[in-house]
Amino acid sequence: MKIAVAQFNATVGDLAGNTDQIIALITDARANGADVLLVPELSITGYPPEDLLLRPSFYAACNEQLDRLLDVADDVTLIVGHPLMLGAERFNAITVMRDGHILGRGQKLVLPNNEVFDECRYFTPGVTPCVYTQRNHDGSEVQVGVLICEDIWHVEPASEAADMGAEILLVPNASPYHVGKEGVRQQIVRQRVEETGLPIVYGNWVGGQDELVFDGASFALNKAGELVAQLPAFETATAYLDYLDGDLQAGEIAVQPDTEAAVYKALVVATRDYIVKNGFPGAIIGLSGGIDSALTLAIAVDALGADKVRAVMMPSRYTAQISLDDSREMIRCLGVQYDELSIEPMYEAFSATLAPQFAGLPVDATEENLQSRIRGVILMALSNKTGRLVLTTGNKSEMTTGYATLYGDMAGGYAVLKDIAKTLVYRLSHYRNTVSDVIPERIITRPPSAELREDQVDQDSLPPYDVLDAIMERYVERNESMADIIRAGFDEKDVLRVVKLLKINEYKRRQAAVGARITPRGFGRDWRYPITNKFLR
Repeated sequence: MKIAVAQFNATVGDLAGNTDQIIALITDARANGADVLLVPELSITGYPPEDLLLRPSFYAACNEQLDRLLDVADDVTLIVGHPLMLGAERFNAITVMRDGHILGRGQKLVLPNNEVFDECRYFTPGVTPCVYTQRNHDGSEVQVGVLICEDIWHVEPASEAADMGAEILLVPNASPYHVGKEGVRQQIVRQRVEETGLPIVYGNWVGGQDELVFDGASFALNKAGELVAQLPAFETATAYLDYLDGDLQAGEIAVQPDTEAAVYKALVVATRDYIVKNGFPGAIIGLSGGIDSALTLAIAVDALGADKVRAVMMPSRYTAQISLDDSREMIRCLGVQYDELSIEPMYEAFSATLAPQFAGLPVDATEENLQSRIRGVILMALSNKTGRLVLTTGNKSEMTTGYATLYGDMAGGYAVLKDIAKTLVYRLSHYRNTVSDVIPERIITRPPSAELREDQVDQDSLPPYDVLDAIMERYVERNESMADIIRAGFDEKDVLRVVKLLKINEYKRRQAAVGARITPRGFGRDWRYPITNKFLR
């Protein structure tokens, strides 16, 4: 039996377009002599469809595309994912079809309802796994079990499929990326192999969908739990696997990127898909001469091409000459459209207008925020006029502590670095320069500063970033308590300061642009804390 496993990039809600891609994959699979084509979970709809799943018309439209596939899945068995409505119940389903006939149908048994998943809101769990008889071109027959994504993370579905006679398990998935996820998936699937003695093929989505990014990285394990096939990460691809004498044979194994390369690829894919799938003609970035905007610009150019990116430098009286010099050098390297628009005339006009209201009051963060908001107005005006999307440049460390200005540097449509800690920003910048030198070294080595007052540096207002990020990781991503973090050796004052800043700035995060999730806990759909909140531990 020859199995084609395809990881492709769908768009949620583009039912006809996604089906067109599946039809093209059927054609390729047939041409390559495949007996079976496995495509990811909810392949017709894209993942996650969220509240589209509450609309009856959505299911009717999906059924129309299923009929299209039933007409063309000739000489190849297609395993395709889709939502299914039966009476008042809704299911996350797969249909197995070939030559105009439905050979089997199954529903997801275990519905994930944690992290980024909310499937209990939409679906009823299935009862038994799908096991069907696969008749191959050579006349052989194989009992094939199909488990949907979360089902493979639990013992019972795989064991039940084996008890029903399955000789191999095929698993369509919609498993979002976060750092280290690919290794965790293989570990879990290897456990199922050891328990059942069955080879397993794991197929996954690739591409960006709002804050989620899917890495593909589909793979297969033989009966010994050995990796026999590995698809590339963050690329559309199809692998052809041979199942012979009761086991999967060795195939191609794509080298997986290391952490920095994987995160960078994830950000590029997520940024490209958000902009392209939503129909924006390009991106606009406010360049500051700092590392966050520099990295954001590099990612945007790698995602879209230099011709689709515009950078705007908006100097003030506090902008250092080296910030201008370094920004101009980066523009020279990347070749994007670049403008310098001084905010001084506007800042002076605002200051004059507000002077009577501020009389007798000390200069404070108000004047700093005013500069940031002027820059936000300029960027949003350019966005309105050109249709290009403003990419915000703030990082996760800043979003944790509220070190950002509402309607200022937070103004924009997509936050590229929203889930990237400041220390990781530096590592990613170093990584990008190993590909080609685009970020001037001085941007990486100079102390970070918002340049909103004389001689300002970030560390005036925040703990050192290595300390801040370590506390953030423990409290936000690992759910450790303040007491746990202090016992781990962190200074009590630093821990209390960071956690207090996190709590009081929840209202800002609620108004932040969507951004790619690359850690196990980002400030998006997997972070649902109340704004009004007195709990502090």
